[in-house]
Amino acid sequence: MEDLAKTKIVVVCGPTATGKSGLANALCKRFGGQVVGADSMQIYKGLPIGTAAVTPKEAGGIPQHLVGFLPPEQSFSVANYITHAKAAINTIAAQGMLPVVSGGTGLYLSALTTGTVFTPQPPQPALRQQLQSQLQKLGAAAMLAQLAQVDPAHAATLNPADEKRILRGLEQWHLTGKTRLQRDEASRGEAPYNTLCIGLNYSSRQLLYAQINARVDAMLEQGLLEEAKQVYANQNQYKTAAQAIGYKEFFAYFDSTATLQACTEKLKQATRNYAKRQLTWFRAMPNIHWLMVDEEGLEEKAAALVQNFTGQ
Repeated sequence: MEDLAKTKIVVVCGPTATGKSGLANALCKRFGGQVVGADSMQIYKGLPIGTAAVTPKEAGGIPQHLVGFLPPEQSFSVANYITHAKAAINTIAAQGMLPVVSGGTGLYLSALTTGTVFTPQPPQPALRQQLQSQLQKLGAAAMLAQLAQVDPAHAATLNPADEKRILRGLEQWHLTGKTRLQRDEASRGEAPYNTLCIGLNYSSRQLLYAQINARVDAMLEQGLLEEAKQVYANQNQYKTAAQAIGYKEFFAYFDSTATLQACTEKLKQATRNYAKRQLTWFRAMPNIHWLMVDEEGLEEKAAALVQNFTGQ
């Protein structure tokens, strides 16, 4: 049953390269809204190309909260995101406007919409050092296989390049004895918002992959290589960005150990793999209204959902 006391928010989610920002801004223009970003890389300023951040022209005057506001040197947790996102939503709603949350970071979106309560875990340096030593000795693929033994669902969303997340997953399992899903379920509170969730995808995996490949080529034309070189030169300070898809794939080119073409193909493959993991995550989220980007009338279909939801 709908809780009339809860703030109504619209969520636009889906894998990378499906036009989430464009639809979110279009819905804001129609219904008097503002965008709240939900992307773990678009939060950083100075890296607009590799993170596919919305440009001022694309925004068309629609305010963009939690986009390009944080120095790349600064770490940012999901708990930090929830704090900032709730503040932005409250600000937008207080103005009588519609908060439209848009992005592809599934952890951010599920935590925000389900009311996940984050209990700080005390640091365990000995365990972390033990896992780090195992990683150096055995390699990321072997560590991912370890995670798959105890938490197969979480391991299925990762690949060997996700070293930080693999170690975090193993660390959390050792500390709690629970899978990620079990931890999430145990930490869920009451859903804080009345949420309409719109998921974007293509009608075939081939169309999605073709769009991803084309977007990588477009990013290179826009200056992605220069941006990646900035991250490469500051990788010790830009710890999160240095691990992000879109930058680390070019480090071998800057080290003169791989060609630009090889690095570009590696980026396309990494992005396609990431899109698969995003789809796995979002398909597990309940009550998503899926719309196909390549079918006619996308904006009208989304607007009809929002109109029915808001009563506007």
